[in-house]
Amino acid sequence: MRIGIGVGELGGQGGDIDGIVEQVKAAERDGFSSAWFANIFGLDAIMACALAGRETKRIELGTAVVPTYPRHPVAMAQQALTAAAACRGRFSLGIGLSHQVVIEMMLGLSWARPYSHMKEYLAVLGPLLRGEAASYQGEEYRVNAQIRVTDSGEPPLLIAALAPKMLRLAGSHTAGTITWMTGPKTLREHVVPRLCEAAAEAGRPVPRVVAGLPIAVCDDAAEARARAAQAFVVYGSLPSYRAMLDREGVEGPGDVAIVGNEDAVREQLAGLAAAGVTDFLAAPFPAGGDGRATVERTRALLMQLV
Repeated sequence: MRIGIGVGELGGQGGDIDGIVEQVKAAERDGFSSAWFANIFGLDAIMACALAGRETKRIELGTAVVPTYPRHPVAMAQQALTAAAACRGRFSLGIGLSHQVVIEMMLGLSWARPYSHMKEYLAVLGPLLRGEAASYQGEEYRVNAQIRVTDSGEPPLLIAALAPKMLRLAGSHTAGTITWMTGPKTLREHVVPRLCEAAAEAGRPVPRVVAGLPIAVCDDAAEARARAAQAFVVYGSLPSYRAMLDREGVEGPGDVAIVGNEDAVREQLAGLAAAGVTDFLAAPFPAGGDGRATVERTRALLMQLV
């Protein structure tokens, strides 16, 4: 299982452009296989990857994840291919639906048919990322277009898939999925088997499973879970994540956070690998009396595992 790390908002750090680039350069120096940007209400994740890619040499840069509704798939493809060229083949595009409260209440767009939306979106985006023409006539998108970006290659495409139909879509049409707030039992019994079955039926390679979770190496696991429950409380109320927490049989985000001393955290990470996770996306968070010390201790352990 490869070990990646969240940067910017996903790493609990925020920061300006220079600060974000320095975080990625530090992640590369520390040996992490990948660095991931959220795309929430701060910096644009694809552009941030492109900027960081120009100042790094080895580390994979990825988005976790860019919402589809606000960006036409042709625009998404153009941005992604530009970022792939800037990163010299080290860029991975993670996309997702976002949430009804964001799409309808904040952006004023329709959430009437999220699965159909993603299916049509991939029908346009997929060919464009492969350097092919997109010719598609659907209910939401009617597109005849092609994008040419020199030296971009085909960036891996992953979608944030949690529900059964979305997992089948991810397995049959993309390189895999990116999850968040999804525990080991649910990954092992729900996400991985559905995803892999769909990929096999479509004749595709074994898919990637990028699992993002909060993590804190500390001596008081109970206190850390309480801190995580408070810091990540919003995710317990969003329907897609709530469904995964219910599948896991837990009360909230604090119960799926990776917490405890070094041995306990190693054991929990081994459990994720055994569940079929190919990439762990670490989201360090402060716990205990000295939050910064906890984050540094967490990073030190992760560096031993990369």
